[in-house]
Amino acid sequence: MEKKVFKAESQRLLDLMINSIYTHKEIFLREIISNASDAIDKLHFVSLTDEKAREAMADKPSINIYIDKDARTIKVEDDGIGMSEEELEENLGTIAKSGSLSFKQELDEKEKTEIIGQFGVGFYSAFMVSDDVTVITKRYDSDKAYKWNSDGIDGYTIEPCEREKTGTEIIMHLKEDGEDEKYSEYLEEYRLKSLIKKYSDYIRHPIIMDVTTSENTAAEGEEPKWETVKSRETINSMVPIWQRAKSEVSDEDCSAYYKESFGGFKDPRATIRVSAEGVVSYKAMLFIPGELPYNYYSREYKRGLQLYSNGVLIMDKCEQLLPEYFGFVKGVVDSPDLSLNISREILQHDRQLSIIAKNIEKKIKNELKKMLENDLEKYEGLWKDFGRHIKYGVVSDYGMHKDAVSDLLVYYSSNDEKLTTLEQYVSRMPESQKFIYYACGESIAKITSLPQIELCREKGYEILYFTEDIDEFVAQSLVTYKEKQFKSIAAEDAQLQSEEEKKEIEKKQEDNQSFLDFVKESLGGKIAKAVISDKLKSHAVCLSTEGPISIEMEKYFAQMPGTPESAMKSSRVLELNPEHPVFESMKSSFDLGDKDKAAKYAEILYNQALLIAGLPIEDATAYCDLVCSLM
Repeated sequence: MEKKVFKAESQRLLDLMINSIYTHKEIFLREIISNASDAIDKLHFVSLTDEKAREAMADKPSINIYIDKDARTIKVEDDGIGMSEEELEENLGTIAKSGSLSFKQELDEKEKTEIIGQFGVGFYSAFMVSDDVTVITKRYDSDKAYKWNSDGIDGYTIEPCEREKTGTEIIMHLKEDGEDEKYSEYLEEYRLKSLIKKYSDYIRHPIIMDVTTSENTAAEGEEPKWETVKSRETINSMVPIWQRAKSEVSDEDCSAYYKESFGGFKDPRATIRVSAEGVVSYKAMLFIPGELPYNYYSREYKRGLQLYSNGVLIMDKCEQLLPEYFGFVKGVVDSPDLSLNISREILQHDRQLSIIAKNIEKKIKNELKKMLENDLEKYEGLWKDFGRHIKYGVVSDYGMHKDAVSDLLVYYSSNDEKLTTLEQYVSRMPESQKFIYYACGESIAKITSLPQIELCREKGYEILYFTEDIDEFVAQSLVTYKEKQFKSIAAEDAQLQSEEEKKEIEKKQEDNQSFLDFVKESLGGKIAKAVISDKLKSHAVCLSTEGPISIEMEKYFAQMPGTPESAMKSSRVLELNPEHPVFESMKSSFDLGDKDKAAKYAEILYNQALLIAGLPIEDATAYCDLVCSLM
């Protein structure tokens, strides 16, 4: 028998097909099963107009798998369309020649088929694990059967053979085990079952193989007698839950699927069903998790949705389908319209994928907004788990996505210290209020004890409580919300005073300017300036900042490893309350010429301002000695 060489011209191309296209060798079974499924689908389609095809159709077409450990073979057999000698030559003799693609191209544009194969290389994945592959096939409209055989090195043979029924069987002889590869694992029943469940669970045709079980063969009343029994069983579930009509799937079914497939312990907070038709057709089932995954904030956590094409798993975690700020969402997307690359493992960045991703983002946002409006208690739980991640959506990519998530932000505020949205905050603003005011601190308790809070509350202005280090970065990225600018109550230009009050403070600033310059000078460059405060009521002192870097930002950058001590320092402003007795005592010492005492007062007040702001005192011992010296 004459051996024919592959028409793709070179061994190098075949070697590329076998060793370079696919990331994981286990993918071979998915490819062979997908080809078998396509063969059945082709026969079904042809049978609509061809009497012989109708006669050849099995009552229940299936894909059968057989393992022979002694012979080291895996056989995959289908009840599909089969191939003639010419088709064997054309499809298997020419590398990267796809029979499925040719079949699709012969159809009219209106005739849609859900056939997966496009590139003609899936079959050759068998050589990743096999040193010899045999194909026995019989076309539905022929009495002749043919056998194709190759060792995957440089050529193949085709010869007539016997096969009773229509269809194809592929027999793969596995390679011997090596130091790095254990090919024998694919002869294990449990391993093939797991691969079928992983990649081909939703193939529409039953995938059947031998399953070993233990059965009690003893008669009733006798001692149990367990025997190992093999039986042919369907491994795949065939119809995925997301392909079923909503009326056929209960909330309990969805929750059970979520827990089984994505490792959740609690029911999902929400389930999103999508069935889209149009430019791109796809179905999706998305889940808002009921709890924070244990590894969510670790490097091991990978975001992404499972991606299927006609029931075949293409990617386990497709990152392109989820924006990072919704990375906690789990689920699946199944579309027949995807442009896959040659290995089906990585998607080409194309228009279809972008359209699906944008639609999914809108669906998730709408579901979260609905939860926020209708079930605040549930949203509070979600916010506790994933709020920080949603906030990162505002600051990431230079604020490109801030409009997409700003309506989802919630904060505790001085309005009964309850969670509020930015929209609710703005709706409650009095007419005289110019800004959205916020205050930063490690906790609500610490924020409410800040000196600057007092006047803001007296004015009737609501304050947002920022208790996470990212919160102020979020405010600066947003800049405004509903045309209202964000403003920290600790900023020098907080503008809490009326025009009349402002003029009075400016007058006091002017009258005390020489004293204030002395305070700045006595502190030796620790502050940018000392000013008469426009925000203190009963307290003596506080720190504010001028410029873009706030005190909270300074703290954040100071915690980052490798940050130089001099980097990212705020420009500190010491604010003094002229109505406080301490100010009068310090000013009196200055006016009487006791500048040494006045300087000590200034140092004490500056250190107190640091403590109030949550900043460390440079020398605690010196501070205590200084206080004692004035007592």
